[in-house]
Amino acid sequence: MTQKSLVNKQGQTEEEFLRTYDASQFERPSVTVDMLVFTVMDEQEENYRKLSPKSLKILLVKRGEHPYLGQWALPGGFVSPHESLEEAATRELFTETNLDNIYLEQLYTWGDVGRDPRTRVISTSYMALVDSSALRLQAGDDADEAEWFRLEDKWLKETKTATPDGTVTEKWVELRLANEREELSATIKVTKTVSGRIVRETREIVETNKIAFDHAKMIQYALERLRGKIEYTDIAFALMPELFTLGELQQVYEVILGKELLAAAFRRKVADKVLETNQYRKHAGHRPSKYYRFNPAWMDQT
Repeated sequence: MTQKSLVNKQGQTEEEFLRTYDASQFERPSVTVDMLVFTVMDEQEENYRKLSPKSLKILLVKRGEHPYLGQWALPGGFVSPHESLEEAATRELFTETNLDNIYLEQLYTWGDVGRDPRTRVISTSYMALVDSSALRLQAGDDADEAEWFRLEDKWLKETKTATPDGTVTEKWVELRLANEREELSATIKVTKTVSGRIVRETREIVETNKIAFDHAKMIQYALERLRGKIEYTDIAFALMPELFTLGELQQVYEVILGKELLAAAFRRKVADKVLETNQYRKHAGHRPSKYYRFNPAWMDQT
């Protein structure tokens, strides 16, 4: 027995409805993807007996067109009608870095009205983590240049106010981004409202210097997300080459978390996540260090 097609109030089947559907009856915002591409790079160390210090860096592009001409923005672009969000993010990432098949995670969707002076734009941000030794940069179509910026943050102050059914906590965080030629900055206010069992968090740009659009908010959110995930996942290994020493791995954890770690405690923390090799890195000035590699089966051992 053939099931009769369902009809709506106008007597249309789904096929008839779709054939006559008028998409122009609703205004459609533009959709973009913005990429937060992080890496960890070595800095110069004058003492040859020590490992080179590392810094967390983020990729920015200098805008070559209005709006925000000459300011720095996250790499990204508009999503075409025939590609998914992840396909657009992968395409934009390859355009800027010549890399694919790397760590990519959807972070958040940003939809404040007026966030782009051109038109109504909704943007989904993605975090990408790359090994700096594999990078080769090139600027996209609307960018003059693409460069790495050292990223640091500092909590300026915090207030906490009691409400009848919870609390409101306000934190002000300063972002500083710099390389050999440019210094950028922004201050973000993060407001966390607890009302009964409901928790809501919002971000507001208090001031910004040479960072385009609302990208300072995206950067602060992504850095907070990265710090949270490094504590309980294997996300840090996306920033490492295939072979690394435990000292180098500890440096990556420290630069992301913004604090020093005890070597013995760190080694216990990552013991299940690494595999020992029979290869050594020979350093000038101190003893060779054993190389390790990531253990993809570490979750099966816990």
